[in-house]
Amino acid sequence: MDGTEGNAGQPGPAERSHRSSVSSVGTRASVAAADVLVYLADDTVVPLAVENLPSLSAHELHRAVREVLQLPDIALDAFALWLVSPLLEVQLKPKHQPYKLGRQWPELLLRFTDAPADHVAMDEPSLQFRRNVFFPKRRELQIHDEEVLRLLYEEAKGNVLAARYPCDVEDCEALGALVCRVQLGPYQPGQPTACTLREKLDSFLPAHLCKRGHGLFAALRGRGAKAGTGEQGLLNAYGQVKEAVGSDSEHGASLSPHYRAYLLKSHELPFYGCAFFHGEVDKPAQGFLHRGGRKPVTVAISLEGVHVIDSREKHVLLGLRFQELSWDHTSPEEEESVLWLEFDGDNEGTPVNKLLKIYSKQAELMSSLIEYCIELNQTSEPAAPQENVSGPTAATGSPPPPAQRPPLRRQGSVVCSRLQHLSTIDYVEEGQQIKRVKPKRTTSFFSRQLSTVQGSYTVVQPTDSLEQG
Repeated sequence: MDGTEGNAGQPGPAERSHRSSVSSVGTRASVAAADVLVYLADDTVVPLAVENLPSLSAHELHRAVREVLQLPDIALDAFALWLVSPLLEVQLKPKHQPYKLGRQWPELLLRFTDAPADHVAMDEPSLQFRRNVFFPKRRELQIHDEEVLRLLYEEAKGNVLAARYPCDVEDCEALGALVCRVQLGPYQPGQPTACTLREKLDSFLPAHLCKRGHGLFAALRGRGAKAGTGEQGLLNAYGQVKEAVGSDSEHGASLSPHYRAYLLKSHELPFYGCAFFHGEVDKPAQGFLHRGGRKPVTVAISLEGVHVIDSREKHVLLGLRFQELSWDHTSPEEEESVLWLEFDGDNEGTPVNKLLKIYSKQAELMSSLIEYCIELNQTSEPAAPQENVSGPTAATGSPPPPAQRPPLRRQGSVVCSRLQHLSTIDYVEEGQQIKRVKPKRTTSFFSRQLSTVQGSYTVVQPTDSLEQG
């Protein structure tokens, strides 16, 4: 499978190891009908009885899932089938045959991961029904079906809780408050209390914000912090959740406004809806011996751009829209597999072009996904202006147009770039003369870029070699 055949990435830490795999189901392929288990974002299972499993396409299985769940036609575009394991995740194209890809899973792991041989031998993928990476956020806000909204909400919530979507504390509390509203009902003063929220705080906030732990190390780490900060902030935000106008607060009332409010808030995160990939970047040289080394990162790619996220610190290292970057990749046949990102920057006040090397066996997949996202953006029609955008708030289910939502750029925000934590190559000629000065992206070092002048994308053959610095 080449890079255009699907989107592979790094699964979240909460993936279930006990899930039945497509490949194991295939051992019963000689039977006229075989059971296939498809997992939803909330970890529930959709069992399917199918015939002729080895030749069954992802499109046919997708249709079967929609029929069981009674989802509307919009679900065809909003969701896709994924093969997911702790080592790799791949979004399937409609023409793909999940059974055959499941049988080829060890080959995919050897090609696109650095997993040891014993891990490869034990790894099995599960079939999951998840958000389609190529589904635009503007279309998501036009959905009215409650079950579709719920599935999207569950997936976004899972990514927030697993810290795949890094969020500032204020945003985590606002999102967690909406989860409280969905799970606990309308806010009632005194119920719940901060103490009762503390018991299941990790159901509402990412684990690293729950301040849980045992022993001396946890006590020392928490010394000086206000006790109950997480649950108290969550409780305060819960009390501020607005009820939709005219909604029934009794049990059984529609939760669509709150699902929609959660998604609308999630859309402010620049990496919402991304495919995730694993890689490493060089650390800046530090100390007397100028030691550097590498740090693990997650590369998040969406229809809007590329974000490089520190896997340990849970914050963005670099965020670029496609208009702000050029890119290319080197294959293992040439040298170590690397995704190259080029962007405008400065060196001691002088405008330069910076190169970032992302070491990853998934560089080919990332490069292909970037190219495909740009092509989709070029061929898609401009978003039509939304009606009735004045008046109702997010809680009513009628959000303002995306252009009116200010981006998150608070000082110290986890979604802001931290170039000081990256080791980049300033592209200069002979060490003195600046080869290119921003914003002349049309003379990029790389052939692959989205021109900000012409507004069109043209595939050009890549250069023969890359300067390695």
